[in-house]
Amino acid sequence: MTMAEQPQKQPDREAQERRMMREAALRMALTSEARQRLANVRMVRPDLANAVEEYVIQLASSGKLRSAIDDDQVKQMLATLQGKKRDITIRRA
Repeated sequence: MTMAEQPQKQPDREAQERRMMREAALRMALTSEARQRLANVRMVRPDLANAVEEYVIQLASSGKLRSAIDDDQVKQMLATLQGKKRDITIRRA
């Protein structure tokens, strides 16, 4: 391994460690159904899934979680973060 390769591998390892810690925190804070819902949302709206995950991690790290977050609570978070949907009406002439 050359000197040029060494600095590049370190950030990759750190990013992988952060990702593993994040996944572990989410595994503890969410039920399996809630994790599955977030995985499904991530396929369509990765930004929304990241926002919910960040919120859950904040709750867990601040000690405000009493029990694991279930699927219904994730649905509520998604609805709150998603905001108001636009109503689209198609009128035919």
